[in-house]
Amino acid sequence: MNEPLYRDPVYDGATDPAVIYNRQAGEWWMIYTSRRATAEGPGVAWVHGSDLGVAASGDGGATWTYRGVLTGLEIEWGRNTFWAPEIIWHDGLYHMYVSYIQGVPVVWAGHKRHLLHYTSPDLLNWSYQSRVQLSTEYVIDACVHQLPDGRFRMWYKDEESGSYTYAADSEDLYTWKNARPVLTHQAHEGPNVFRFKQYYWMIIDEWRGQAVYRSEDLEHWERNGLILGESGSRTDDQGYGFHADVVVQNGQAYIFYFTHPGRYSGSEILSTHENQRSSIQAARLGVADGVLICDRNESFELKLLPEE
Repeated sequence: MNEPLYRDPVYDGATDPAVIYNRQAGEWWMIYTSRRATAEGPGVAWVHGSDLGVAASGDGGATWTYRGVLTGLEIEWGRNTFWAPEIIWHDGLYHMYVSYIQGVPVVWAGHKRHLLHYTSPDLLNWSYQSRVQLSTEYVIDACVHQLPDGRFRMWYKDEESGSYTYAADSEDLYTWKNARPVLTHQAHEGPNVFRFKQYYWMIIDEWRGQAVYRSEDLEHWERNGLILGESGSRTDDQGYGFHADVVVQNGQAYIFYFTHPGRYSGSEILSTHENQRSSIQAARLGVADGVLICDRNESFELKLLPEE
């Protein structure tokens, strides 16, 4: 497995990875926020104006090749911003929920953020469905998981409501109802929910590592610790592990996260590029005495299998 797992060869700003099997191509795809780390400009313009980058792996995730960016997503004219895709496969279609900001803002605050819903038969040809109606007009970072009764739940960050995790439910993946708060202990982002070792888990990005919550029913969550809070020893694995995705297969769970390694290089003066660049890493998760654990320095073979 490469160290780091992946760097975007165009803008060097791969973040917020979503890892999913492309059934039509017969390979694993990583679809991610392609921040423009090499771009010069005022403020945080480099974080905005981002496309969704695509990297493909034909060897189960050990190596990744940049393939380009997703096209056909625009809903209005101009250069706009796409962040943090969530993609699931259900009943013959891929459903994507992606954070959207109009234009290329140079500051973080003051502009609306929406979640847009698209569908595709092949991860390439996308049909716009709607702007998802949720709790406010400042929402990002969707995560969707099917409930035991067949319905679906979306968790997301509501930036107007304390930057807390909220949730909404759907019968069909198109209409979402009953938006309400779930985690309100402090500001955070990037919720990701998965089933592993007899529990449901939610990880959230607290900007000091990934906080972990555990549940038996997807309704009641209890704090379960913190992972990716200490620097790793692998190439570009310095600093915290940010906004992550998890793939569970055959009793194994793999976490994909990004780092800002240049910010922890020990240099007092960083170039703009070195400060802004990011790398994607992967690590294996485990459970010990009911606690989710992650040794980001562990050597392992990443071998994701095809899915039907």
